[in-house]
Amino acid sequence: MTTLRLLCASVACLLCAATPPASATGQDHPNVLIIMADDCTYNDLSLYGGLNAKTPNLDRLASEGLVFNHAYLAEAMCQPCRAELYTGQYPMRNGCAWNHSSSLPETTSMPQHMGRLGYRVGIAGKVHVLPKKAFPFEPVAGFDPNCVRNPTRSHDLGGVKEFMSRSGDEPFCLVVALVDPHVPWVMGDASAYPPDDIVLPPNIAGTKVTRDAYSHYLAEVTYMDGQVAEILATLDQTGKADDTLVMFTSEQGSQFPGNKWTNWDTGLHTALIARWPGVVPAGKRTDALVQYADVLPTLVDVAGGSEQPNNFDGTSFLPVLRGESDSHRKYVYAVHNNVPEGPPYPIRSISNGEYRYIRNLIPENLYIEKHVMSHQNLDQLSRKYWQTWVWDSTQSDEIYGLVQRYQKRPFETLYHTRTDPYEMQNLATSQSDATEAIRSELSQELDRWLESQGDPGIEQDTRETHRAAKQGNHRFRPPSQ
Repeated sequence: MTTLRLLCASVACLLCAATPPASATGQDHPNVLIIMADDCTYNDLSLYGGLNAKTPNLDRLASEGLVFNHAYLAEAMCQPCRAELYTGQYPMRNGCAWNHSSSLPETTSMPQHMGRLGYRVGIAGKVHVLPKKAFPFEPVAGFDPNCVRNPTRSHDLGGVKEFMSRSGDEPFCLVVALVDPHVPWVMGDASAYPPDDIVLPPNIAGTKVTRDAYSHYLAEVTYMDGQVAEILATLDQTGKADDTLVMFTSEQGSQFPGNKWTNWDTGLHTALIARWPGVVPAGKRTDALVQYADVLPTLVDVAGGSEQPNNFDGTSFLPVLRGESDSHRKYVYAVHNNVPEGPPYPIRSISNGEYRYIRNLIPENLYIEKHVMSHQNLDQLSRKYWQTWVWDSTQSDEIYGLVQRYQKRPFETLYHTRTDPYEMQNLATSQSDATEAIRSELSQELDRWLESQGDPGIEQDTRETHRAAKQGNHRFRPPSQ
């Protein structure tokens, strides 16, 4: 009997040794939680050097995971950047190259790609991608889908918790798309940010109205940070935090002139934090260059699928997540089509993480964006700060320079973003041979990429093309597609 007991115990020990712990099993097919802010300039966050906003929960998440110093979007507008994130494709390829438009009807996205790998794929909050056929997320209740509601509806974590903890063997992939700090900046406690105490970045004019608006924007950044804490606490309550890859991203820049709707760094550069216990190194930063098109291929790779180059423009950065590499891509690319937000003003750009090259295709035009300018029912969304920039520019050379920078742009600009993060000094006309070599390299690579994407250039940014895009009737496909 003793011998039999010893034999049984030995077999049991072998079986235990052969069975991986729950966290290791989760590493094979981990859950995925993406938390997205809305219109939050990345370097307004303290973890990227911001001097004002209090974001203790994002700081804590950063200490538990990996912070990407150089993560970017291909277009600094809500709908195009979300379409890029959810499809792994650049705007011209998935079809959503304008705000308030639509991806091509044959586009496939996160629900299809992750669904094939056995995932339940849901979204809570703001969706803002079309057509529904291309983005068949399971709707998850609890967060306001309307980014301009005043005030934002109170949130309820019940739907998120139910989706995370639903019984069954399949892992979940959930996007919680917050609507803060999108205008009208009515959430949070603005008294915590006295306007006169705010340290404004150099691309923002320090008028009284602007400082007041910035105070309310910062309050909503802190309010957003609180929601992040509640979502992560809910994940903890389900007992699945150790088996979940969490990603936080700040989307594009805020609505202040020179951020959102531009190809400057403060428009395209996004915050990105990744936490995955036991896999992603904690408390680390990486200089790896990534952009939204790379996220879905990475998730497919994480979930055990194989990358299909014909499906994606981006590629997996899983080796960066694992701490096995500190590099990913050589360049990030970007476009801007101004219709329907304003008159046509197409922009194209490229960055290698150190320098940014921007090409304004019709520099003879004034750049005008209706939400910034403010008119009638848009007054609440702009808070009328732009008018004070124009008015005060009559008495201030500095403010006049900011107004001119925003509205009258040369054909080419080149910035050394690493030392000039707000891209205030144009080096394109420099006589330096080294600077000219960089300008030429980036210009040629941008031309190559635009050709590969089948970009028609100026003729893409028209009201007629935008109307076709809303119906999915446009066809700007690369020649090889």
